[in-house]
Amino acid sequence: MEKLYDFKEIEKKWQESWRASRIYEPNLDKPRKPFYNLMMFPYPSAEGLHVGNVYAFTGSDAYGRYQRMRGNDVFEPIGLDGFGIHSENYALKIGAHPIEQAERTEENFYRQLRAIGNGFAWDARVETYDPEYYRWTQWLFLQLFKRGLAERKKAAVNWCPSCKTVLADEQAEGGECERCGTQVVKKELEQWFFKITDYADRLLDGLQGIDWSERVKIAQRNWIGKSEGALLEFPTGQFSIKVFTTRPDTILGATYIVLAPEHPLIENQELRIKNQGEIKNYVEAAKRKTEQERLVEGKVKTGVELKGITAINPATGTEIPIWVADYVLAGYGTGAIMAVPAHDERDRAFAETFDLPISDAELLPAREVLRKTHGLRKTHYHLRDWLISRQRYWGPPIPIVYCDACGTVPVPEKDLPIKLPYIKDFRPTGTNESPLAADASFYKTTCPRCGHEARRETDVSDTFLDSAWYFLRYPDAHNGAEPFSKKRMKKWLPVNMYIGGAEHSVLHLLYARFITKVLHDAGHLRFDEPFTKFRAHGLIIKDGAKMSKSKGNVINPDEYVALYGADALRLYLMFLAPLEDGGDFRDSGMRGMAKFLNRVWQMFSRDAVSGSETEKLVHQAVKKVSEDIEALKFNTAISQLMILLNAFEKNGSTRESRETFLKLLAPFAPHITEELWHMALRNEASIHTSAWPIYDARLAAGETVEIGVQVDGKLRATVTLAPNAPENDARAAALADERVRKYVPDPSADGRIARVIYVPGRIINVITKTQ
Repeated sequence: MEKLYDFKEIEKKWQESWRASRIYEPNLDKPRKPFYNLMMFPYPSAEGLHVGNVYAFTGSDAYGRYQRMRGNDVFEPIGLDGFGIHSENYALKIGAHPIEQAERTEENFYRQLRAIGNGFAWDARVETYDPEYYRWTQWLFLQLFKRGLAERKKAAVNWCPSCKTVLADEQAEGGECERCGTQVVKKELEQWFFKITDYADRLLDGLQGIDWSERVKIAQRNWIGKSEGALLEFPTGQFSIKVFTTRPDTILGATYIVLAPEHPLIENQELRIKNQGEIKNYVEAAKRKTEQERLVEGKVKTGVELKGITAINPATGTEIPIWVADYVLAGYGTGAIMAVPAHDERDRAFAETFDLPISDAELLPAREVLRKTHGLRKTHYHLRDWLISRQRYWGPPIPIVYCDACGTVPVPEKDLPIKLPYIKDFRPTGTNESPLAADASFYKTTCPRCGHEARRETDVSDTFLDSAWYFLRYPDAHNGAEPFSKKRMKKWLPVNMYIGGAEHSVLHLLYARFITKVLHDAGHLRFDEPFTKFRAHGLIIKDGAKMSKSKGNVINPDEYVALYGADALRLYLMFLAPLEDGGDFRDSGMRGMAKFLNRVWQMFSRDAVSGSETEKLVHQAVKKVSEDIEALKFNTAISQLMILLNAFEKNGSTRESRETFLKLLAPFAPHITEELWHMALRNEASIHTSAWPIYDARLAAGETVEIGVQVDGKLRATVTLAPNAPENDARAAALADERVRKYVPDPSADGRIARVIYVPGRIINVITKTQ
């Protein structure tokens, strides 16, 4: 075996070998123990992957490799989410056409994905901009249309002045465009919506039966926002104002009514409002504000009274004023509230600003309120219908035709796909129409029903529709007759493990659940939840700061793969912290991990011994690494391998213990372990299809003690060790603990550590150079 560890040669060799042997391509028709291991496919909005992508993909791949070694037929597909605003904006930025840009970035992204050594099933890859893919995205639109779940309606929608398109509520959370950060404004436009609100209760109830990160489930519950309350009517003499409230018991303290500036009553010409001009000016000013600006805490309350008209509190018979104020939103409840200053801080602030009465009236039982006011019990949801049409070029054309005689007509499925034409000027117009509206060769067509002249819909669908079903296409990526076969779905779905970003909690993850339920109801799927298990990974920062191009600290993984190798990068990223926490990337840490791999290599250049004192430690390592991988605590799994390597270097190692060590390391460092498995241990089959080691519970138990870990003399954590664990082992365990990492963020190198004081069985104190 070569004495020097040449990672470049080794990684190139095994990547080519794996591809040629198709080791990661499971039999999709006849799997023995199918395990669908999914990661969120990247959208190519830049030149290539960044280290955050590699962090997520490596975590998912390590978990998949572990499952494969446990005897499962692991299916780990990949593709590109290349349609949509993200990719189009990047093409605009660099002056390229999206079609040409897609071809270029596809080649680069796939090169990078191969270089990190993941066990991808390349035969199943999909690109959302491929007509053979978006043919079925258009088919999906038609399924919702047929079921009455797709409708075109006029509504006040979010408009991004920079991207020049409408956005779904989920893409404008906090009043900003999720793509470019521009403050969104409201526009009254006719758009296509999916009736996701019809599924609000099922989306809420379904969260109880799935094993997902709790923070994601909380985000979805909050976004759906189910509120139980009452619908009450406040008569004005001419009309009644309907109010939704979750506190009907406070009605005796309602001293005024507040309408949202968008409330339809304000524009009713029959109302005898004396200050129409003042009201109009206020409404126009409110429309120029974002929802975030209107709701900001501590903002001085503004409003205008509707003079000449009052309402009657139905519980007291008291006449109360009606105001217009921007702290009430049209999208919540009925767009009107009964203001109870004694029980609501915003109402109190408003009342104090305009010297309105504050009544400390007693509470009235809700049942009594409903009886007395003829009110109704009502459930309100924060969730709004999914706005899916976009006034952009780079996306699947919506499969609808408008005919003067027949009206709105769906394109027949046999005519799909409606291909996106190449147009030279694809820039967004800002005119509420897609650039396709200027291409007569595209929009001029004939009605599929009557054959008369008709016009195609020129909007394209939201990029999140492309990704709402891609996991269904992967197992049947080359099916030309249907989007997916029931046979493949039965074998592979729902997904066993899905790893991705928490930022998609109320975007992709909610939409995917909705689409799955619709397809289930239509008889296309036997399950109605797409992902049995989902875990949200953390974020990677650089040297203590969030990565951004303006700071010049965005990490290109290519540089680190070239300098240290893919295995070192994978190991370092997984050693930073538990996968769900993220971590702080530092160059010195990469150097430390490269040294670790060199030590592994050198160990195999020494002869194995016939017996060893490390047998118990090996079994403890198998138990610890297995449990940590299951919990996605890869950092402590790697720490345990460092402890085992220390013991091997001190006491020697048998062939059997070396085999076990390599198997435990294989999910994190697939290339070096494959090389040593073949070249040093002379095995023929791949280490990645070998059986995961089994531990002896008796040997794995061992005697342990808990010792305190101090950083600069302050207790920060406790770790469990053998009573007489050597200092190297204690140090590795202490520095792998996430609680310690807050104070020593670069544990795989000595950059910040001055010295370590260790008292076996009692304490370890890490002294940093800042002291």
